[in-house]
Amino acid sequence: MAKQSVLHIPNTARAMARFLLTGGLAVGALCLVSACSQQQGETSNTTQRPAPTTAAADYIAQQARLFDCGAAASPCPNRGAGGFPLIDGGAPAPVVVAVNEMAGIRRAAENLRTDLSEIGGSRGVLVNEMQNAAEGPVIIVGTIGQGGHIDNLIEAGVLDVSDIEGEWEAFHIEVIDDLMDGVPSALIIAGSDKRGTIFGMYDILDKAGMSPWHYWADVPVDNHDNLFVTRGVRQDMPTVKYRGIFLNDEEPALGNWVRETYGDFNADFYEQVFDLTLRLKGNYIWPAMWGKAIYDDDPATAGLADEMGIVLGTTHHEPLGRAHVEWDRYGEGDWNYRTNAEYLREFWREGMERMGDGETIVTVGMRGDGDEAMSEGTETELLEQVVADQRQIIEEVTGAPASETPQLWALYKEVQDYYDQGMEVPDDVTLLFADDNWGNIRRLPQLGAERPGGYGVYYHFDYVGGPRNYKWINTTQIERVWEQMHLANEYGATEIWIVNVGDLKPMEFPIDFFLDYAWAPEDWPLERLPSYTTQWAAEQFGTEHAREIAAMLALYTKYNARRKPELLDADSYSVTAYDEFERVTADYMALAQSADDLLEEIDPRYEDAYRQLVWFPIRASANLYRLYYAVAQNRLYAEQGRASANDYARLAEEYYAADAELTDIYHTQIADGKWNHVMSQTHIGYTYWQQPEEQTMPEVTRVSPESGAAIGVAVEGSRDAWPGAGEAASLPTLEPWSEGHWLEVFNRGLEEVRYEVTPREDWLILSRQSGMISGDAEQDVRVAVTADWSQVPAGRSEGEVMVTGSDGTEVAVTVPVFKPEDSVPEEAHPIRDGHVALAATAADAVANGDAQWRVIPNLGKTGSAVALFPVTAEPYEPGGDSPHLAYDVFTFEGGTADVTVTVSPTLDFAGGEGLRFAVSVDDGAPQMVNINETGDGQNWDRWVADNEISRTVSVSLSEPGAHQIKVWAVDPGVVFQKLVVATEDLPETYLGPPVAAR
Repeated sequence: MAKQSVLHIPNTARAMARFLLTGGLAVGALCLVSACSQQQGETSNTTQRPAPTTAAADYIAQQARLFDCGAAASPCPNRGAGGFPLIDGGAPAPVVVAVNEMAGIRRAAENLRTDLSEIGGSRGVLVNEMQNAAEGPVIIVGTIGQGGHIDNLIEAGVLDVSDIEGEWEAFHIEVIDDLMDGVPSALIIAGSDKRGTIFGMYDILDKAGMSPWHYWADVPVDNHDNLFVTRGVRQDMPTVKYRGIFLNDEEPALGNWVRETYGDFNADFYEQVFDLTLRLKGNYIWPAMWGKAIYDDDPATAGLADEMGIVLGTTHHEPLGRAHVEWDRYGEGDWNYRTNAEYLREFWREGMERMGDGETIVTVGMRGDGDEAMSEGTETELLEQVVADQRQIIEEVTGAPASETPQLWALYKEVQDYYDQGMEVPDDVTLLFADDNWGNIRRLPQLGAERPGGYGVYYHFDYVGGPRNYKWINTTQIERVWEQMHLANEYGATEIWIVNVGDLKPMEFPIDFFLDYAWAPEDWPLERLPSYTTQWAAEQFGTEHAREIAAMLALYTKYNARRKPELLDADSYSVTAYDEFERVTADYMALAQSADDLLEEIDPRYEDAYRQLVWFPIRASANLYRLYYAVAQNRLYAEQGRASANDYARLAEEYYAADAELTDIYHTQIADGKWNHVMSQTHIGYTYWQQPEEQTMPEVTRVSPESGAAIGVAVEGSRDAWPGAGEAASLPTLEPWSEGHWLEVFNRGLEEVRYEVTPREDWLILSRQSGMISGDAEQDVRVAVTADWSQVPAGRSEGEVMVTGSDGTEVAVTVPVFKPEDSVPEEAHPIRDGHVALAATAADAVANGDAQWRVIPNLGKTGSAVALFPVTAEPYEPGGDSPHLAYDVFTFEGGTADVTVTVSPTLDFAGGEGLRFAVSVDDGAPQMVNINETGDGQNWDRWVADNEISRTVSVSLSEPGAHQIKVWAVDPGVVFQKLVVATEDLPETYLGPPVAAR
């Protein structure tokens, strides 16, 4: 496939080309820094590196495989020792399902037949009775207790399913030989209940290579002439009871696609949603809700959900099965229980009556109209009356105690205040805790707390609200999902996990992980987490490029999680300090180039899926970065009077147009236009939390160059330009371990001009010293300034570089230089240029007892994160051999320093006064730090927008030399990302200073 011209890296201004073409895939961002090559250490009274979950290379190079031929009762392309022939010579084995099995099971059995036929290439058969199948191997499917084939096998003593009897949604898969005359072998798929049987069938299909995303992401089917199910018995069942997705904020993208494809949000559309959910081993749905009502819009949908095995629910503010929009359609009076209780009770009663016998979880409680608070204050007595009256309605409609109907009370937003202030609901009601809409769980049950209704979590991959909507593209790192939902699992919130997925597309990857983890958290311990991405890539695209694709998925989600695209603008990153905006854009563009390159290599059968799941989110996001970088450079260069400001204005306009062209590619070219409208969420031009109705080009400035030639000079780290700036030009300090600094010579005019750059000291080294700057081509020249350290005098000194031009311009640039007299110990990090930044993983880790420091790979804005496990531990008292991270630093001058510790924006899920850690220097007393103590609205906005919390303490480094900064664990759940020690004020940046190499 030929690349789209809009995607080519332009070669207009050389400065732009420089940042676009430099940098690599930034694999280092995935590396575990000092932990990359370390092995697991002892956990009792030891000093160690944080135990890595995997080597850095393995993070992006896990073995990619599609079949687990070593697992029992699993598909494998090798016959092995008498494996069951699932597909033999392209022909699938017949599927036998009794006529008295439930309709949903027969529907799934037909899908089993159809999908095996597609995998093998020959049409399979589905029969009701054994005698209707041709002689040979058969697949027997059924549910315990339905009086069908499974029960007959159990009664005959042929099948033992005691491992799953009475369990929730469990399945048993086994190969049995010599079942009867004419049946040399049989593959038995038995379920403990309806969904258990369905999940058993879809588990075989998934392991046979039929991706759940076959329809929803056009993942092709790989054909196999032969597939065999290995011998042995395999059983499985979920950890989380109800696991599901919530379609939300579905306009204009999903809404327009649905109306164009299905006419409306009807049963035909939801059949595809239900099927996907079941194939992902989910069982629970909150349907699209804005202007939509699943029971009212198409009454057939609820019946279809019950038939297929989907548990229907309604959102946190839609009690008793009534959609939000139905009050507009049928309600009378105000949505106010104080003034309109009679009408509301009747409205809710109709909802309960309409549910019939369909399997549901009934939402109780009440919020205000339009997803708002019910009242300005906390009216506990009123809300308790609401719940009591709703439960009375449930009992009257069902004719059974309310406790026999599954219910939830969603502690969402202000509703959690009622819970925190002591409001109780009956124990049979599930308490559904919520995150803060940005992936940070607000509250979990107390350890060991039990209630018949249990506890659950409502999570978000999409949100409409402050500080800003995020709906356009996937910004979720599965590593963060793992970390937060691991907390939920360990604290016993396992009754319900439901996640807001917005338009569903493009959240395919995190949806799959969320539901896989909900099914079996024990299958994905931290040490296996990195392999998930590679395995997922192999399942969608085969094994050949799975490792490359896994690296791309890990990296783009990391970049997008740094700051949501809707929050990104020309001011997000610094254009002057540490070349920050240039570096992050170059990294993303390098990743985009890798995605382009693989698009040329990948098997054309995978192209549509690859472009949806990998290429588009990378390409579109990278384009957004280069758009805002170009805008930022345009504004800076306009301030400095550079003629090249106009080049960046033009590039910004090209990249803004490229955004629309990329969207058009997704809508009209991928899968022959199947996904028109799906990527139409606006994401450029936000001015406050709500999205703009239309995207607008960011404002750029065009300059009028001087008529002649006019040299200007800019220096690294400053927005000023010379001549014209008030203060003298000065570079940041040159130090032996730095890569050097730079100055730029540019043209403010239209005519060609000659420049010379001359060092005053012999030990200053310049990358270039003279040349011509034309008026329309090379308008900006960067000159690297380094030093011959063998000639530099010890201590602090200054050099100077003189820039002169043929137009008569003269600009002197001061070059501060520091050559330390003392050597730095090998294990220490020198404080250089007034600071040292260290990745969390650069520490020596001290643990004791059961405590263990572990790396959560790839989590965080720059490197990987470190956290203390188990997360259920009691708080630690800092000091002595209590768990801590130790960082060795070296300062050349005594004095005070600010130590800034950056952590993930975790909330105090235990309901205390905030999560804490402590900081000390050398043998000094630890200073306690509360990461949540300033968690008012404004600070929370900053935490979630920046995807971090940073806390700073002042310490004394009284004497020059080596010091040890200790970060002490206090409360479990704190996830450490970075530490910065600063002896001078640092420039304002988004990522902070780059981390130092060990």
